[in-house]
Amino acid sequence: MRTIAIIGAGNMGGSIARGLYMSALGKQYQLVVCNRSQEKLTALKSALPTIKTCTDNQEAIEDADIIIFAVKPWLMEKVITNLKIKKEAVVASVAAGIATQTLASWTSEEQPIIRLMPNTAISLFESITLLATYHTTQEHVDEMLALFDELGVAILIEEEKMGAATALASCGIAYAMKYIQASMQAGIEMGIPAKQAQMMSAQCVKGAAALLLKEENHPSAEIDKVTTPGGLTIKGVNELDHRGFSSAIIKAILASNK
Repeated sequence: MRTIAIIGAGNMGGSIARGLYMSALGKQYQLVVCNRSQEKLTALKSALPTIKTCTDNQEAIEDADIIIFAVKPWLMEKVITNLKIKKEAVVASVAAGIATQTLASWTSEEQPIIRLMPNTAISLFESITLLATYHTTQEHVDEMLALFDELGVAILIEEEKMGAATALASCGIAYAMKYIQASMQAGIEMGIPAKQAQMMSAQCVKGAAALLLKEENHPSAEIDKVTTPGGLTIKGVNELDHRGFSSAIIKAILASNK
């Protein structure tokens, strides 16, 4: 059985562990999760009883075939350079902004390296996961795409597009949440109980996404279907445009790519 080691059990590391643990393909691997804090490991072990946990990074990676580093970008160099990584192991990093060649300089120029950028919906099999590679074989790429495709959708992109794609697909989940939160607040002001307002807003966004993903229509086509002349929806859409809604979203995503 091949082994996947995850270094870091925070929001992203924990979400990846949960997603892999529950997926059909992930069940074919031994999962090892390492974290400095035992508290997070205890909580994770309680939810995922067959994983292995430890607080020593070297111990975690000793037999690993894939090592996923889910630590903060400013900690990556210190964490990775203190380890002896076997040359055939695939090193995968979710640290934003750190290029594959930089990671190679901290490990080995011959090390197979993959930059990963999922979002936190990965634990629910609903992530969009971006991958960029360095010194990998087709087998490495196929294995990683298969693993993360089970957790939503995984796509291989050119590394120079990673920053822009991260702003759109990873940071973007926070912007979607902001819309849902604002929509909830409007519902509450109109007298709808908070839990019902959240459910209505979230299901509305889920339905909108499903229309685009399953029907492959352009958003404008779906907007046209519900903006009848003199109707309620067109009044709201026009107000969004008057208030700069589209511009605010565009500027937020562009800001995340700086």
